[in-house]
Amino acid sequence: MPFDPTLTPDRRPTNSIKWTLYPEDVLPLWVADTDFPAPAPILDALRAALEHGVLGYEFPSRRLRETVAARMETLYGWKISPEAVVATPGIIAAFNAAAWAFCAPGDGFLIQPPVYPPFFGVSKNLGLVEQQAHLQPTFSGAELCYEVGFDTFRAAFHGQNAKTRMFLLCNPHNPVGRAFTADELRRMAEICLEKDVLIVSDEIHSELTLGQTRHTPIAALSPEIEAQTITLIAPSKTYNVPGLFCGFALIPNPTLREKFKQASERLVHHVSSLSLVAAQTAYSGVCDDWLDGLRAYFTQSRQILREADLPGIRLTAPEATYMTWLDCSALVESGKISDSPQKFFLHNAKVALSAGADFGPSYQNFVRLVFGCSHATLREGLARLRLAAL
Repeated sequence: MPFDPTLTPDRRPTNSIKWTLYPEDVLPLWVADTDFPAPAPILDALRAALEHGVLGYEFPSRRLRETVAARMETLYGWKISPEAVVATPGIIAAFNAAAWAFCAPGDGFLIQPPVYPPFFGVSKNLGLVEQQAHLQPTFSGAELCYEVGFDTFRAAFHGQNAKTRMFLLCNPHNPVGRAFTADELRRMAEICLEKDVLIVSDEIHSELTLGQTRHTPIAALSPEIEAQTITLIAPSKTYNVPGLFCGFALIPNPTLREKFKQASERLVHHVSSLSLVAAQTAYSGVCDDWLDGLRAYFTQSRQILREADLPGIRLTAPEATYMTWLDCSALVESGKISDSPQKFFLHNAKVALSAGADFGPSYQNFVRLVFGCSHATLREGLARLRLAAL
């Protein structure tokens, strides 16, 4: 069944975080799930599992691991064995498990702000020294983009008198929407190899590329990089099943894999049986037509963002993901916004966005907007932001 953008069920009667956190007059464009139902084959597979009636303990099957491995070869030409596939209850659980496995208190942990807020929690959870290599902004009119500043990146390693043990990469990047090129990834990976640093690559948005953008798994670049990388994927964002909490760590290096599995077992990371059913269906290929339609729809959403006239705001035109990053610095500097942009737009536009400071303390003048919604909802949200910014 193809993707149908007219299917947007009312989510307020549910326990949806997105739609129930704020009052009913607030348009929620803040949390990274979408308003579209999961594809019909996934829903059918879940119904069949429920109709069977027994929801007992299950292990990830070899068939599922084979399906995930085959998906990597089909999409990227990256050949991995089914044994390399380790199920985990989501990406946050997985990168915390990796840190438990390979870092010790006082070790360095490298990230690239502005970045997904749970990345900052890893250093706090384990007592690691947080080392930051900020992405570098570039501007073209009202359009904002980010690049890797390689001098900045290299200088961040082993900073604050702590040896860097782990680099946590976000690709495609949340919130700036970059799908890093193979050349950028190779240069980052080569520095990590030189510094003997483990790469943990969060690639949860890898199938949500827009337009002609192609995703490159960093581990697929060479056997040497693969041997020093843990790649994290999940069907949750792509197929809108985040509430099922299922992801996969792809770890071809058996030594890394065994240490990761031991840490996961120590943290009691179990994956639900229904999430395994959804993942098997998602990665089997039967939802690909639906996904093609979703990606085309979000590519159109990106064009709506590009055409938006938001006074005093620069925003990214993402290469992947369904989110854009808004720089409201001009509105703050002019005095139009005296509080945080997130609070300003919540109170003056009745639009809920993600606070920029959550993505790093240097980004208090920013907000993140998630456009995993209908074009009508997106246009309404942009109209409200424009009116408030005038």
